[in-house]
Amino acid sequence: MVHTHQTAPTQFVEANGIRFAYRRFGNAGGVPLVFNQHFTGTMDHWDPAVTDGFAKDREVILFNNAGVSSSSGEVPTSIEAMAANAIAFIGALGLSKVDVLGFSIGGFVAQEIAGQAPHLVRKLVLVGTGPRGGEGMASLTAEAQQIFGASYDEPDHLWLAVHFTTSRASQAAGRDFLNRFRLRKANRDPEVNEKVAPAQLEALGKWGIRFKGSYDYLNSIRQPTLVVNGGNDVIIYSVNSFILQQHLPNAELILYPDANHGSQYQYPELFVRHVSMFLSE
Repeated sequence: MVHTHQTAPTQFVEANGIRFAYRRFGNAGGVPLVFNQHFTGTMDHWDPAVTDGFAKDREVILFNNAGVSSSSGEVPTSIEAMAANAIAFIGALGLSKVDVLGFSIGGFVAQEIAGQAPHLVRKLVLVGTGPRGGEGMASLTAEAQQIFGASYDEPDHLWLAVHFTTSRASQAAGRDFLNRFRLRKANRDPEVNEKVAPAQLEALGKWGIRFKGSYDYLNSIRQPTLVVNGGNDVIIYSVNSFILQQHLPNAELILYPDANHGSQYQYPELFVRHVSMFLSE
């Protein structure tokens, strides 16, 4: 059976004393694309238009890192430890070479995966993310604090504020995204428990501290890298995508118009096309 985002079964593999939950689907045979998720997100927070879009040409691997949703263990309070767990997970699948995509906090983890295990990573895709000690990253941005601190009639509407701008077009794209990300009805991931957000926030705080030479580590990430963001990201300010592109030795940058943190969900077909071109070069 050919699986899709909606039908791929949740599987489990053990590494580092953790039982990792994951899903694999798509066109196997080439280099798999491993997805690293955003703050408090699960496998079911990915957009099927994106994952299924990539799965037409390559194998897609979604997973929950330690302590998140259906994976066991505790969420580490450092990005470095999250990356070490991700590397152990990839190794447990018997993979010797992968492409790595990271979104938001997952983008921090993706950078660390490439730094800790350069032999493992062929290419890197960094979405809505930033460097260690980037602009406005010492804590949640003022806009993020307001968004995450607000109450919503429908909980999913939080993501309209996080991922999309206030324009009519962007909000319409956001509602389309919400419809897509609820398409999977059976065997959905459970929502994260109350321990996840505080641990991830602690890791975010450590990563966001600026110090002399805080960008220097980027020079050691030699893999071809595609940096993608919206032109008006208020969660991790868009300037941080430019900083990444300027300091990574082999990086390209795409900024989508009238787009916030989740630009890949506002322009899913375009995002898949751009990233697929990059991965196939």
